[in-house]
Amino acid sequence: MSALLVLPLSGCATVRPLSELYPPIMDQDELSRPYVKIAVIECSSERMGNMEAISRQDYDWAHNELRERAYRLGADAVVLPEVRIERDTFLFFPSSLIKVKGVAIKFR
Repeated sequence: MSALLVLPLSGCATVRPLSELYPPIMDQDELSRPYVKIAVIECSSERMGNMEAISRQDYDWAHNELRERAYRLGADAVVLPEVRIERDTFLFFPSSLIKVKGVAIKFR
């Protein structure tokens, strides 16, 4: 009987997407509080195709990857984001390497 009472109440809770919980990427001029650098985050992804084929989704992936890894570290924000794209070849096919780097920070 108590399970029937709990079930309807659990449907009232709102669930926020995990991406809303990730720390933001901030510019240096947005930082108004003192902070401590936690870590430098670096990650990369290779995709087939020319550098010209890089889309907005690839840049979104890069920023979301920074935010997700900062979240795992317990950071409050990411600063100094840097996205680089390098040309490469896989056998005879062109490929692009997307590298992203940022600094995870914790506010004092």
